[in-house]
Amino acid sequence: LFFTAQHREALSNLEYGLSCAKPITVLIGEAGTGKSTLLRAALESDRCRHVSCVYIDNPTLTREEFVETLAARFDLGSAAEHSKATLLGGLQAVVSERQARGEITALVVDEAQALPDALLEEIRLLANMESDKTKLLPVVLAGQPELANRLNEPGLRQLKQRVALRCELKPLNLADTAAYIASRVRTAGGDPGKIFTREAVTLIHEFSHGVPRTICKLADLALLSAFAKK
Repeated sequence: LFFTAQHREALSNLEYGLSCAKPITVLIGEAGTGKSTLLRAALESDRCRHVSCVYIDNPTLTREEFVETLAARFDLGSAAEHSKATLLGGLQAVVSERQARGEITALVVDEAQALPDALLEEIRLLANMESDKTKLLPVVLAGQPELANRLNEPGLRQLKQRVALRCELKPLNLADTAAYIASRVRTAGGDPGKIFTREAVTLIHEFSHGVPRTICKLADLALLSAFAKK
C-alpha cells in the first residue's frame, strides 16, 4: 500500500470514524484513486480490530432489495427480508448485543454516488440508531465526486448534517506519481532507476492524469511492450 500525505490523512479519518462509531464518514475520490483499497486497509488496521463490517459495493438497489440485503448480511432471517419493521428490530438487537461485547458494527457503502435518494434517506435513519452512549451503526459512504454534489442538494441536507468526517482523494501530482511507480517496482523486486526514465514517468503522469489505476495500466503496458521489443 503506497501512501501519499492525502492517503494517510484519509486513512486516519476512516479509522477514527469506524473505531469511534461516528455517524457518517464520507470518502470522495475519482474512479481509480484508491478508495476501495483504502477502505480495506482501514478495516484491516489494528485500530479497527474490534469493528465488524457489512460491505455493500453494488448500491443500485431498490428499497426492498436493500432491506433484503441487510437482512441477509446480518443473518436476521427470512421474516426480516420482507418486513422493514422486523429488520429494524432485529438489527437494533444484533448491534446492541455486539456493542455490549465491546464490538462495533459498521455499514460501508462503496460507489455511493449511485445510491437513489430513497436509499440515502434509509441510510440516514440507520445512522441515527444509537444507545445511551454512542451510535450503534456507523456508516461510511465512499463515492466519486458526484456524491459530494448530491450531498449539497436541499433534499439531502439532513443527511449532510450527520456527516461527522469527510476526506477526499485527489489524483497524484508528478512527484507522487514517480514515487508510486518506484514503490510498485521495488515491491516487485526491481530497481526503479533502471526501468522507467524520468521522461517515461512524466509521460505516464501526463496521460494518466495522476489516477493510480491508470498509472498501473500504462506502466504495465509499457513494460510488456518493452519486453516484446527486447
